[in-house]
Amino acid sequence: MIAYNSRFLILPWVKVKFLASHLLGQMAKIISEDWNTLYHHPIYFLETFVDTEKFIGISYQASNWQYLGKTTGRGKNDQTNKVNRSIKAVYGYPLIVNFRTKLCSK
Repeated sequence: MIAYNSRFLILPWVKVKFLASHLLGQMAKIISEDWNTLYHHPIYFLETFVDTEKFIGISYQASNWQYLGKTTGRGKNDQTNKVNRSIKAVYGYPLIVNFRTKLCSK
């Protein structure tokens, strides 16, 4: 019920004002219906991780994604409890008002 935005890239030579935030906003409007068509269930929440060593996430902020915090820099399969990758900023975007209820129900 949560979709993860793993890659979002606009090539550096593309110069269109506000293109990134516009695309993110348009994607958020249609993704749940598209997902339902393809996978036969809706999604209620979007998430993404922004590498803070390279980017600040301004496009996500401009398209009303909510900053949720930072990762620990250890990855999902951490065995050492030591930072082994860059710290990421976590952003989320609810697609429906009652997303918490939907995500927490059985």
